[in-house]
Amino acid sequence: MYQIFCWVKTIFQYLFFSISILILSNCARTGRPEGGPKDEDAPLFVTANPPYETINFDKKEIRLNFNEFIKLKDINKQLIVSPPLKNPLLITPQGTASKFLDLKILDTLNKNTTYIINFGNAIEDNNESNTLESFKYVFSTGNYIDSLTSKGKVKDAYYKGKIKNINVLLYKIDSSFNDSIIFKKKPSYVTNTLDSTNFNFSNLKKGKYLMVALKETASDYIYNPRVDEIGFYKDTISLPKDSIIKNPIVLFKENLSYKLVRGKEISKGKIAFAFEGKAPDLTVKIISETPKDFRSIAKFEQNKDTLNYWFTPFETDSLNFIVTNKKVIDTLTVKLRKKKIDSLLLKSSVGRTLHFRDTFFITANNPLIKIDTNQISITDKDTLTVPYKKYLSPKENKVGLLFEKKPEQNYSIKILPSALFDIYQQKNDTLNFNLVTKEIEDYGRITMSIVNPDNDHLIIELLEGKNKDKLVERRFISTSKDLVFNLLEPKSYFVRAIIDTNKNKKWDTGNYLLKRQAEEIIYFKEELKLRANYYLDGNIFNIKNLD
Repeated sequence: MYQIFCWVKTIFQYLFFSISILILSNCARTGRPEGGPKDEDAPLFVTANPPYETINFDKKEIRLNFNEFIKLKDINKQLIVSPPLKNPLLITPQGTASKFLDLKILDTLNKNTTYIINFGNAIEDNNESNTLESFKYVFSTGNYIDSLTSKGKVKDAYYKGKIKNINVLLYKIDSSFNDSIIFKKKPSYVTNTLDSTNFNFSNLKKGKYLMVALKETASDYIYNPRVDEIGFYKDTISLPKDSIIKNPIVLFKENLSYKLVRGKEISKGKIAFAFEGKAPDLTVKIISETPKDFRSIAKFEQNKDTLNYWFTPFETDSLNFIVTNKKVIDTLTVKLRKKKIDSLLLKSSVGRTLHFRDTFFITANNPLIKIDTNQISITDKDTLTVPYKKYLSPKENKVGLLFEKKPEQNYSIKILPSALFDIYQQKNDTLNFNLVTKEIEDYGRITMSIVNPDNDHLIIELLEGKNKDKLVERRFISTSKDLVFNLLEPKSYFVRAIIDTNKNKKWDTGNYLLKRQAEEIIYFKEELKLRANYYLDGNIFNIKNLD
């Protein structure tokens, strides 16, 4: 009897222990039960009131129903209504999950028109953020739904990098159409590339159209040349014929017409004249009375629409100027209040390593007007004097020291006080720079065979950098030619050809009203990865055959 009691007690203890472990395990476990599949399905559109593709539409409110709770993401960026409405749709709810969306139309709709409300990728399910891609709701105020389509691509005229969120517009060509319509009136249809370079119009009406692409800041579908980029298809779009646009629309930033914006004192003895547009012939003439020893220097600021004007200051509360750009003449007065001249700041243009393609420059914040070479010396590692020539840049505030660079050499550059003077007669303190060069084997070479069958005037540029925006070297050719780029650092390089149509040795942008496209830029299809002591030869760049 005692043995039976012990056996039952043991079984009871085992069962109690097992149940306790199971309970504790279940209590400790949180989150999704194991074995349950993750929801990877996008939400589904179920019904609408009025129904999808309703004709003779005359309502002011629409309800869209979905099979699960959804939320909106980046709705202001994703939503496209075509044709555009004067007043935006009122969409609720926002900021909370729901199985429906209510749309309220605040405009009077056009007659006999098919409308597309495209949500892009703004609709997601509430739990897993699965996206209902390219969802749209379509209706017509007429008795049929337009069904024609047109699709194509956009690209940037100058940079090869991917562009996105470009608005593509269609303007109906009828008796009221003129080229200036893009500056003042919304288009007949609009679509957007979102995160792609592709665009796709749907539910279009038969007819002829102007096609324009805009990279906008305001997304109002009105072209503002001051801040927007534009591209246009050179031929009339005829539907249904042009359902596929074979050539990409090329975006460019137009040059604005010249306009002087202001003259502003930056520091004592320095005035900045800001302008719009291109002004290569801009000149500044002071018409106020000045002392006999008065001196001035004007230079354009790099990559800014600004002409900086330095002058030897004297006691006055304002200065009068005539600012001229070809036939445009402005007269203005600049008030002077600053009390302090900018101290002279000098720095080297290179670091510790002096590459064979480098020129050693001393850059300054103020214009340099005097260089005493007796106070500047260059010696090598054997303390032997290295002969050099000075170069004072006419465009920038810098002076170059030009000398022969030899491999595996150390150079010491010493600039004694009073070697450099700026316009304010400020001079330098002692400057010392220690530089080293590498072996020839530390560099590489790229040979590029340019095939130019039509003998176009070409600007060939060798580039580096993640965004292909750092110029390494530029060549000008008008025939087929083998180009050798030597003594290159081990990096990745890119090559592009600019077809210099007007032969002015620079890239020129386009103009919409003149129907002039930007000069074409063609990129060599391969990234050129160069190693040290390596010749990257055999590259053939046929600018007329990109396949």
